[in-house]
Amino acid sequence: MSSSQIAVDSHASTSGPRTIKLLVWDLDNTLWHGTLLEDDRVRLRDGVPSILRTLDERGILNSIASKNEPSLAMAKLAEFGIQDYFLVPQINWNSKAANVQSIVEALNIGLDSVAFVDDEPFEREEVKHSLTSVLTLHPGEVERILERPEFIPPFITDESALRRRMYQADITRKQAESDFIGPGEAFLATLGMSLTISPAQEVDLKRAEELTLRTHQLNTTGDTYSYDELNAFRQSPNHLLLIAGLDDRFGSYGKIGLALVEKGTGVWRIKLFLMSCRVMSRGVGTIFMNHVLMLARDAGVRLVAPFRSTGRNRIMLITYKFGGFREIERADDLILLEHDLVSIQPHPRYVNLRIGA
Repeated sequence: MSSSQIAVDSHASTSGPRTIKLLVWDLDNTLWHGTLLEDDRVRLRDGVPSILRTLDERGILNSIASKNEPSLAMAKLAEFGIQDYFLVPQINWNSKAANVQSIVEALNIGLDSVAFVDDEPFEREEVKHSLTSVLTLHPGEVERILERPEFIPPFITDESALRRRMYQADITRKQAESDFIGPGEAFLATLGMSLTISPAQEVDLKRAEELTLRTHQLNTTGDTYSYDELNAFRQSPNHLLLIAGLDDRFGSYGKIGLALVEKGTGVWRIKLFLMSCRVMSRGVGTIFMNHVLMLARDAGVRLVAPFRSTGRNRIMLITYKFGGFREIERADDLILLEHDLVSIQPHPRYVNLRIGA
């Protein structure tokens, strides 16, 4: 196979402007006016409820990193009726950088997708120095934050408005897993997971585009595709565009996976395979991949898959090789792999697989 054949996808990876996925708030003289421990009659900064609501509708998460008394601060947030907006709030006397790092790790969000707002220059500088990718903001910038391009997603899907609830359900799952006594696979069996794989429909395309834009670690090429490009693939007889959704007893994860396959004569190419980081430990990526393998096997074709390193997605190369793909060619940052379509792993019994038409 020649070097020209390895570059099976000329669609360029795009970086574009940063998109904020998480805004971390300080409390005193930031979210509200005043210092809670000095006077509990603090008042919310103008427009905060509307800002929180709009960010939430856009799928942008909110959290807190505040040096404060936890019980008093949470009671005040409850009094204002806004406590449910904040995921894994870190209200303690630790450094702000350490707290932001804890939030990011708990939510599994990249630091370059995080913004931090605090009234104290020292706190902003500490976060900027320790977490250089985080966007730091002064409270005076909050009033117009909804107009900043970083806080305006390219589009808003039905799942955007549900994102916080999905993360809240995932936090509950993680707590249940922490409390579970026994092997990991036994815990997964208690979840009652149901994975649905089906050809993408027009109604799925906004979410499909969003997945290509937001998924960096579990993306085999780093390529992004627009709504119109995905719609063309969806309607093309020479392509297969599959989307996967996951549910369990705690609720829905939403649409969490996308596969784009180019169906050439005698050879199929996986142009893109990606999975949401939220399901990394659930084993469903292997099931989704195996479905593609079985489709190629049943079609009697070879199956190849390009992998392009982005600096963040090495786990997908490991996933390919663990799933039975072997490297057949390498050129610069592109690796071409092939599967023999014989050694296909059985999918875990703890997941109910549903194939849509």
